[in-house]
Amino acid sequence: MEKSSLPVSAEDEKRIETLIEQMTVDEKIGQLNQVGPSPVGGFEISLKEKKLRLKEGKITKEEFERDLQGVQWDTREYDVRNGKIGSFLGMRGVEKCNHMQRIAIEESRLGIPLFFGLDVVHGLRTIFPIPLAESCSFDEALFEETAKIAAKEAAATGIKLTFAPMIDVCRDARWGRIAEGAGEDTYLTSRFAAAKVRGFQGDDIAKSDRIAACAKHFVAYGAAIGGRDYNSADMSLQTLWETYLPPFKAATDAGVATFMTSFNDLNGEPCTTSKYLLKDILRNQWRFNGAVISDSGAIGELIEHGTVTDKAEAAEQALNAGIDVDMSSMCYTENLKKSVLSGRIPETVLNEAVRRVLRLKFALGLFDHPYTDESSGEKMYLCKEHTQLAREAGRKSIVLLKNDGILPLKSNLKIAVVGELAAIRKEMLGTWAAMGKGDEAVSLLDGLKERSISVSYEECCTVNGTFDSSALERAVKDADVVIAAVGEYADMSGEASSLCHIGLHGEQEKMLSALKESGKPFVTVLFNGRPLAVPKAVELSNALIEAWHLGSQAGNSICDILFGDYNPSGRLTTTFPNHSGECPIYYNHVSTGRPISEIRHTCKYMDAPLTPLFPFGYGLSYTEYAYKDFCIEQDGKNLRAEVTVRNTGKVAGEETVQLYAHVRKAGRVRPIRELKGFCKVFLKAGEEKRVSITVDRSAFQYYDMQMNSVEAQGTVDFFIGHDSTASLKAVLELGENNP
Repeated sequence: MEKSSLPVSAEDEKRIETLIEQMTVDEKIGQLNQVGPSPVGGFEISLKEKKLRLKEGKITKEEFERDLQGVQWDTREYDVRNGKIGSFLGMRGVEKCNHMQRIAIEESRLGIPLFFGLDVVHGLRTIFPIPLAESCSFDEALFEETAKIAAKEAAATGIKLTFAPMIDVCRDARWGRIAEGAGEDTYLTSRFAAAKVRGFQGDDIAKSDRIAACAKHFVAYGAAIGGRDYNSADMSLQTLWETYLPPFKAATDAGVATFMTSFNDLNGEPCTTSKYLLKDILRNQWRFNGAVISDSGAIGELIEHGTVTDKAEAAEQALNAGIDVDMSSMCYTENLKKSVLSGRIPETVLNEAVRRVLRLKFALGLFDHPYTDESSGEKMYLCKEHTQLAREAGRKSIVLLKNDGILPLKSNLKIAVVGELAAIRKEMLGTWAAMGKGDEAVSLLDGLKERSISVSYEECCTVNGTFDSSALERAVKDADVVIAAVGEYADMSGEASSLCHIGLHGEQEKMLSALKESGKPFVTVLFNGRPLAVPKAVELSNALIEAWHLGSQAGNSICDILFGDYNPSGRLTTTFPNHSGECPIYYNHVSTGRPISEIRHTCKYMDAPLTPLFPFGYGLSYTEYAYKDFCIEQDGKNLRAEVTVRNTGKVAGEETVQLYAHVRKAGRVRPIRELKGFCKVFLKAGEEKRVSITVDRSAFQYYDMQMNSVEAQGTVDFFIGHDSTASLKAVLELGENNP
């Protein structure tokens, strides 16, 4: 059911109008101004990066010097006092938030409260798995619950808005920000989006343990050409509407409070100033009435895009397009007043943006409860309830990629651990770890040492460094089994971390080869924020675990899998390529006239396998599941699929039943398969259950060449099973969508 983005009472609407009538133009512009602690907005950057920005003219000498002297907050106290700032991003610490809020409430002319935003992407202090990892759980209840706990911790530190969820569909693993989203599938990302909004916001964002969510990045940022961050996106409108917009519509329907635009241009138009996106679609078609925030510095970057000549023109275009809040570029504060006074920007346009910002603040309850209890946060951070959830989320997110029978491990074995990632706690947290602390995380080595087992450790190889063969010899000499930790550092994925090579870096593969030569059985554990091209690791290892960056309880979660305390149930939400050069690669590509086959003149690479390293939906278990008696029928506007699933193994487990469909004939080429539904089913050893999945008939909508919405009819092949290669098939003739 659709929800209003910002449900504000009639009384509060009157208060908003009264405030707008009392405000000067400067104060109105101040409400649209959001500032952060560094030249890039919400996070600190290194001195080297600041010097580079100064050299390239991205910041002025005065800004550089002021930043070095640490006087930013004092200067901004003056601005808050004079109504020139409406919100902050990246401010950490409840005392600091309350201090600035007190100035706004008690010392500014109108006493309008601030709101504080932060990228609480996968936890505030208790860090949960990165979103790409968590999506592998296929568990909406988990998506919602981790967001709920993240909101609770964030609200306790004064944060009332998170710049999450990131719901960019991404099909190119070279893009670093793939770590922040739910993978390559539109349907799964849409369900992830709605669950995260529910988790962050609850039924009332004014509650003391809830915060406003922000759907980002609007839109098609995940389709950056070549996987290079901030690059252009170029696509048909059909692809935009069928692949990239649906998760944002799902967030809107779930009542998301705010949107953030994306850095990129889409089909030659910067998203920051796209009236088509922000007005035609978001406001008019979807009826979104919340606030729209630019990404950090994006309004000023219109100059580099080449669609404006200066910051004044950038500010005018952005406000006219519908950007309510200028994050970090200062374009609004430096230029809008002249534009309004000259008549180039009608004051009614300015008022509407201010109205949406004030409406957000009223909806957040800030006018009635502007301050945060400074004693509540430390009591809950990393409390038992939160760490238990982090551990559960971690083990549900792990994907078992290979197992020749070595797993689960027996606790009486002598275990040697190699690879630096096994011991570095902060690397467990992943990108955008908010206020997470590395020394509070549990590394793989920590998790092993907490158990009553024989374990030894040698670094042997760093991520980017050389392999020490003598250290490996010492490590494995007396070991029964070896655990090799390899992969990426946390900062090798995330924003501004695109890579052209997504295999193992340094000499990590050399270490795995040496382990194979030693004759010792070994388990490889991957730590990474993106799919990796690791065919050699698959070949060499006796078992391969995709552990991603799992957060605060990473080590314990991994050990739960290693020793069989939890039967792995994670399934990949992105396709793993054999080589970097296969990117972009994704399961639901459209049918071509010459589909992939062994025949030479077909759609494939001559120097790569015909199939990916691991397909979408893939993941092993310590048991096996059998499917039978699959049927599907249409009942009015719904389709109902049923199948019997049996646990044929000796241990209990949870299976992710996945339903895919392919439309045989349509007015446009359609994907070879599309995920249309999924469900989780827990089965004891030998147990079987009848599973049902309902699909709305509208799930078969597509857009024709004239951008008319069309619902497919005719023959549709349905497949159900363990992953996107499922072979159990049923055929249905889709009739008209009868109400």
